Amino acid sequence: MALFEVETNAHIVITWAEDENEAKGHVYDNYPGDDIIRISKRPRTSWVISKAALGLRTGPLDPCIVARDCLSKAEGDKVHAIRLYMHETGNDLNQARKAIESNMVLGW
Repeated sequence: MALFEVETNAHIVITWAEDENEAKGHVYDNYPGDDIIRISKRPRTSWVISKAALGLRTGPLDPCIVARDCLSKAEGDKVHAIRLYMHETGNDLNQARKAIESNMVLGW
């Protein structure tokens, strides 16, 4: 079996199939309203999606990094860390609280 990448007007489908016709059949069975735009056999047995290609880059102000830095500066004091987070990011109290508390749970 080979790994096929099938691009339709609405989806990108990755599927195992014996040949292109079987790969097209998987798409038609699961997405009957889609039109196949492109199909290609992948050269390896795995498929990698680049987060940068999808626009999922982490910017310089990654909320987790900032929250953990604020917790470290506040020496674990939640209220002080929330104030620091608000100052660093410009977020309101509710957003800052959520960011700090979620990172406290993760074990900063």
